Amino acid sequence: MPLFESNTHTCSELEARLRLQLLPDIGSQRFHKLVAHFGCARSALDASAVQWRGAGCSDASGQARRDSGIHQSAAAAMAWLERADQHLLMWDQPDYPALLKEIADPPPLLFVRGDPGVLERPQIAVVGSRRASPPGLDNARAFARSLAGAGFTITSGLALGVDGAAHQGALDVGGHTIAVLGTGLEKLYPQKHRALAQAIVEARGALVSEFPLQAQAQPGNFPRRNRIISGLSLGVLVIEASPASGSLITARLAAEHGREVWALPGSIHHPGARGCHQLIRDGAQLVETVDHILEGLQGWQRLPPASSPAPQRSQDPLLNALVAAAHTTEGLAAALGWPLPRVMAQLTELELQGRVVSQAGRWFARAS
Repeated sequence: MPLFESNTHTCSELEARLRLQLLPDIGSQRFHKLVAHFGCARSALDASAVQWRGAGCSDASGQARRDSGIHQSAAAAMAWLERADQHLLMWDQPDYPALLKEIADPPPLLFVRGDPGVLERPQIAVVGSRRASPPGLDNARAFARSLAGAGFTITSGLALGVDGAAHQGALDVGGHTIAVLGTGLEKLYPQKHRALAQAIVEARGALVSEFPLQAQAQPGNFPRRNRIISGLSLGVLVIEASPASGSLITARLAAEHGREVWALPGSIHHPGARGCHQLIRDGAQLVETVDHILEGLQGWQRLPPASSPAPQRSQDPLLNALVAAAHTTEGLAAALGWPLPRVMAQLTELELQGRVVSQAGRWFARAS
């Protein structure tokens, strides 16, 4: 996958950019400024100490330019790019995702494992809690299935919980999905999702990261990762999130990027619904069905209609009560006016059918 013509001059610029990214104190914004200031990464690396400081860079980063470890890591990245299905996209190259280029702070380099062309497909981000309830996981998977079936690529962060369920939902229907990592692609996190990551690549999706290949998980990486998720997408759907969740960061970044923001409401008694309710109060669109999302994307009306993943009302009053809100066993008995043994017997039957689930003392309806 040559990003430039194959000659000595341009190949050295590619390696220079990989080295520049590895220097301490060089984030994405400073990377852009250095390339603009010196004209190219090679010139930045070759600049004198005075010129380097004049560009606003630290002595530590200037000294690291000569570090043998930086050279070895860049050479290893060059070797990584020689392998099949492993690519590097640069913000000033034509194959860089057009939507992502529009944000205020586009990553200068994007490592991609899989099909880089999928990054140009219309995407919807599905994000939410790492500790989502079983109904939340069901909703994430069901919405992702329907949106992928309607022709959208599902973009998320490969995290446990909602992210993983969303990726799997897209795979369930043979759709495309993109996982944006907060680590380097050679340091996959979480390890529990290694098989899922491989399935994404094999289904012609992609794993994406702006971080050097060997970068470990660091708390500060994930907000940076979130801006890529929102930047790639037409909009962000949030399914279960606490008010302090990183998913709310993704949603707010999406709003800043001029993208759509959707949120699934939940029970006022469920802590995982509070972040979504906050987003709705702040102007996010309340979503109950996939059609609510498709209606807001006027430019994509040509896509085939998708069926709603929302639980359908049944003839069972107990199940309908749980569709409306989670309840304790005693709360259901009081709401329905039924004897407690009758409620317990029916809950047991519905649980065996996979239609309800109990978590932390409350009962939830599962999405169909």
